[in-house]
Amino acid sequence: MESLHKRILEEGQALSENVLKVDSFLNHQVDPELMYEMGTYFKNYFENHKITKVFTIESSGIAPAVMTAMQMNLPMVTLKKQNSKILNGDVYQTTVHSFTKSLDYELTLSKKYINDEDNILVIDDFLANGEAALGAARLIEEAGAKVAGIGIVIEKSFQKGAQMLKDKGYDVYSLARIAKLSKGIIEFVK
Repeated sequence: MESLHKRILEEGQALSENVLKVDSFLNHQVDPELMYEMGTYFKNYFENHKITKVFTIESSGIAPAVMTAMQMNLPMVTLKKQNSKILNGDVYQTTVHSFTKSLDYELTLSKKYINDEDNILVIDDFLANGEAALGAARLIEEAGAKVAGIGIVIEKSFQKGAQMLKDKGYDVYSLARIAKLSKGIIEFVK
């Protein structure tokens, strides 16, 4: 996605070999037009996958996921990272390790928003080691539903996540694939 590549190069900051800061358009301040365009790309790629719902993990995946769901005319469900007082015990949960924050959290899905006939598209902002996407897939499959695809805004291709998910049979589609990061340098997969 050329416009995303351009924004990453213009506004993204490679803080280290593993950390890319894109908070000016994706995960602190959000550019709605760019999110809409992302939704269009995801819709076009996954339109023949018989998707019934779009899932994301709070919070940075919400904007691209809701735009994708809107364009596909489907509901969007947010998998919770935080404990919620309004979710009762009727939930699926799995432990996920966050690469960005270096901590474990419980990913939670209310049983109310999934059934065994669902084909779920998972949308997330970043893919590094694949833990978040794999956690989402575990919840979906525990419910008896199917992961129809995984859409990623920015994939760190130099980390193991994308290949690990593909090796497990998931259809992974990334809008931007980063080959290398180092302080001040961002290179895309060619």
